[in-house]
Amino acid sequence: MKPVIALVGRPNVGKSTLFNRLTKSRDAIVADFSGLTRDRHYGNGKQGKHEYIVIDTGGFEPDAASGIYREMARQTQQAVAEADVVIFVLDARAGLSAQDHDIGKYLRRLGKPCVLAANKAEGMLEGAQLSEFYELGLGAVHAVSAAHGQGIKDLVELAFEPLHLPDPDEEVDSQDQHVIKLAVAGRPNVGKSTLINTWLGEERLVAFDMPGTTRDAISVPFERNGQRFDLIDTAGLRRKGKVFEAIEKFSVVKTLQAIESASVVLLLLDASQGVTDQDAHIAGYILESGRAVVVAVNKWDAVDDYQRQMLQRSIETRLPFLKFAALHFISAKKRQGLAPLWLAISQAHKAAMCKMPTPVLTRLLLEAVQFQSPKRAGMFRPKMRYAHQGGMNPPVIVIHGNSLEHVTNAYKRFLEGRFRKEFFLVGTPLRIEMKTSHNPFSDKE
Repeated sequence: MKPVIALVGRPNVGKSTLFNRLTKSRDAIVADFSGLTRDRHYGNGKQGKHEYIVIDTGGFEPDAASGIYREMARQTQQAVAEADVVIFVLDARAGLSAQDHDIGKYLRRLGKPCVLAANKAEGMLEGAQLSEFYELGLGAVHAVSAAHGQGIKDLVELAFEPLHLPDPDEEVDSQDQHVIKLAVAGRPNVGKSTLINTWLGEERLVAFDMPGTTRDAISVPFERNGQRFDLIDTAGLRRKGKVFEAIEKFSVVKTLQAIESASVVLLLLDASQGVTDQDAHIAGYILESGRAVVVAVNKWDAVDDYQRQMLQRSIETRLPFLKFAALHFISAKKRQGLAPLWLAISQAHKAAMCKMPTPVLTRLLLEAVQFQSPKRAGMFRPKMRYAHQGGMNPPVIVIHGNSLEHVTNAYKRFLEGRFRKEFFLVGTPLRIEMKTSHNPFSDKE
């Protein structure tokens, strides 16, 4: 799983600026006054081969008694609880304050890995000017400038040091290829825990008729017909406006991590409530992460024929981007429709790990071009020469040729359909990349 880094500090020390720098985005609002950030904000970053999740927090006052500052403190405490390492952001120009001492005392008490970052240190020399920060008793102080990008790379490497992260390539090679990681995702109270309990034949997970019962992503080993699985029950993802408790927000990052680390994701819908915006949002995140997916509609026994027809129509209109996924109608409580569901999960995993030989891909590509050529763009018509596989889970097909930047999305979908039919790629996204050959004479006059 991706390591989680939490940015903590008093107001207006540059946490959001550092967040934007680490995520290479402008997702966090930045302004020159304190108290702008209040809720936790999540983002993805990458340095070298290692990807990570960053959490931006509001100004931290550990001893805030009431009001908005107390709620902001709860948000920060939850961010620290779910983080693997904390970056304590300080203001190098304003110096050490009493509030910094309070935060330092809180972090020392927790004993979590912590890195001190003295922000706004552009033009300053490390040494006497930063020596006062050693009073915090949290180790060495590192001068950075989030606004100018100085010292950021070294800061992330220092944050990674106590985590002893394995090489991503070695981690993939060392994984047991015979174990399928299956994450069950969906909105709260759609029956995720009930379904896993039915599979296991015991009350392994708490199942209750109240949204938000599951707080963390729970992994349970399971074996069926000789195939080993890791069943991951995730917390229900609900709309941001409906997430009130800090502990529920703590569940979100665990759910997103579980989806990204899974081999196959089972998207569970509630037949009695239909397809909601949040269902589409979760489905979009699964597609974006590239996971194989199977869609199951639970509580199918609780709706009448009219509701079933409306639900099927709703799935077609609201989840059209999941046409490649198998759709099953089940009842977890009555154990109906579960056997075909297992078959679909195995097929989705097999499709995600499918190996596609280069000669076969190239033959299919040339046959497709002969059947229907790509559309001409001005003076140029894209010319496709050969194709090869560029990755698995999800499968990636790389096509080489000339002027491929002019290939339309419609033609890519046409090619995708041909490849899917040949290799029976059901239940997995398929990504097609175009690589145009470089003309050696284009730079010469």
